[in-house]
Amino acid sequence: MHRYPVLPEGIAYGGDYNPEQWPEETWHEDVRLMREAGVNLVSLGVFAWGLLEPAEGVYDFAWLDRVLDLLQENGIKVNLATPTASPPPWFRRAHPGARLVDQQGRVVSGGSRHGFCPSSPEYARAAARITERLAERYATHPAVVMWHVHNEYGWANAACYCEVSQEHFRRWLRERYGTLEALNAAWGTTFWGLRHGAWDEIEAPRNPAPGLIPALQLDFQRFCVEAHIELFRAEREVIRRFSDLPVTTNFMIANCKPMDYWRWAAEVDVVSNDHYLQAERPGNHIELAMCADLTRSVAGGSPWMLMEHSTGAVNWQPRNLAKRPGEMRRNSLAHVARGSDSVLFFQWRASRFGAEKFHSAMVPHAGPDSRLWREVVALGRDVRRLAGVRGGRVAAEVAILWDWESWWALELDWRPSVDLDFRERVEAYYEALWREHVTVDFAHPGADLSRYKLVVAPSAYLLTQEAGKNLRRHVESGGHLLVSYFSGIADEHDTIHPGPYPGALRDVLGLTVEEFHPLAERASVPVSGGLTGRVWSERVRPAGARAVRTFEGGPDAGHPAVTQHDLGEGVAWYVATAPGDLRGLLAEVLDAAGVDRPRGLPDTLELVRRGRHLFLINHGEEPVTVEGVTGVALLDGRACDGSVTVPGGDVVVVAAPDR
Repeated sequence: MHRYPVLPEGIAYGGDYNPEQWPEETWHEDVRLMREAGVNLVSLGVFAWGLLEPAEGVYDFAWLDRVLDLLQENGIKVNLATPTASPPPWFRRAHPGARLVDQQGRVVSGGSRHGFCPSSPEYARAAARITERLAERYATHPAVVMWHVHNEYGWANAACYCEVSQEHFRRWLRERYGTLEALNAAWGTTFWGLRHGAWDEIEAPRNPAPGLIPALQLDFQRFCVEAHIELFRAEREVIRRFSDLPVTTNFMIANCKPMDYWRWAAEVDVVSNDHYLQAERPGNHIELAMCADLTRSVAGGSPWMLMEHSTGAVNWQPRNLAKRPGEMRRNSLAHVARGSDSVLFFQWRASRFGAEKFHSAMVPHAGPDSRLWREVVALGRDVRRLAGVRGGRVAAEVAILWDWESWWALELDWRPSVDLDFRERVEAYYEALWREHVTVDFAHPGADLSRYKLVVAPSAYLLTQEAGKNLRRHVESGGHLLVSYFSGIADEHDTIHPGPYPGALRDVLGLTVEEFHPLAERASVPVSGGLTGRVWSERVRPAGARAVRTFEGGPDAGHPAVTQHDLGEGVAWYVATAPGDLRGLLAEVLDAAGVDRPRGLPDTLELVRRGRHLFLINHGEEPVTVEGVTGVALLDGRACDGSVTVPGGDVVVVAAPDR
């Protein structure tokens, strides 16, 4: 059960606060400006290990005492962090065996964060000690309302390839398989005669040769996730000895391939996420919406926390474009629309030194006499007006399947095409649904899908037999299923399902695939109904399904490109290529599935309903009038009696009348 921190008012507003970078007189200016902006929550101490423990076993909490007291006196609550993402230099010198080793076997140098081995017992002990000191000292401090463990697990040290990690991997494999016979069977080691006769023969994939056992690579990915989760659990349990406040860590959902956040979600009291807009990407607000929907889904539909995003430019993209006027507001409120009960930034005050000194902040280098600061203050007012949104849920009739393990497996070496890209297919289907004004949940293939009218599987290469049966039950009980090519092919060990493709989905789709025909770079094939297929073609043989589109050229000319299969009370659809324009086809499937959605609105308008609140975000330049809207527009107080007009670049949030 997810627990949300108790805040004095509505939506949390603020961000990472790093007072240790500034002289103490600046702290008083900070809290004055925080009050002006309406800040009610800051994350504190995220990277302060070297100041809190300047030498091993020597602690200095006096400065943190003063900061916490100052924040409390000014009505600002604290998300108190354990600083364990950035061990101080003394730790690296004292414990050289804890240093991170990269895949080429090289020791990673110091001078940055995350430079430690996740399997290191020395690191685990040191992290537990500083966590215990913090929890014991501040568990009852009135400013502290929640705990923030570590920071962005897996950012730079998702995997370590040192001997300590290798031994940890072997122990993990023993626990997973029990016997070498079971491991050899799962890994298919009869191929190339790579059977293991002793546990210490198993090597982590350090500097691997081509053709490395795929199942070994998948298991190493799973092991790395568990190694980080073990570290989180250890700190969390230390905190819980002293405090019953919610504990979280900040995820990087959708943009951190190594971390399986379905696994992580069960470990935190409230799901939180960091998201940074991809500045140069056309339609980047759609990728933002996708990440927010995925975060909400990982949270099981519960409210979640936007732990970090940016007021303007970030420091690490190739070209760090500043946000246009109004863009920060649209970004922030889009996260709230899709389930976040917080609007938090990295960071409060822009740093003058260090790696992120050109990263935007709530207080920019230009200071309060700046456009950015005025937008921060105005956004704070908006957030306070949306207090009633807190706790509201977002309902969706459509789910997209997302599985980190399938992402890993699909993009291993020696697949049929280098153009097979997990996120590319997911984002293609998501964008088409977004432009159709359809709100989407994401779901694990094994999850309960009964509440969805339509489930979309854009990139389900790795699919267990159990998950395949789950999708069949969804269709038989009246749901619709839409599957994209190269799905249902392999099991959890990357072993091809027996029989013709697509093994785990043959029955539900009512077809077999005789042969894959990946297309050459930039090649395309015509498809009936005015479609053009890219990337992929295949020889589909119906076995109960009927063709609704056919290939009109290429290696599979005359054969089905899109099929429909009636099964039980529902319908399963299959798309054997990558259509250049998905919207027409998706509209047909949505209509057949009975998915409700607004019609006739421009696809620049983002429309999301959260509880009794309707969010209308206009990403275009022209005003848009939406009919059938009644209630009060919370951000400006105007009444809406049957329609509302959203100016270009603006946001309107309408609270429906109480019933």
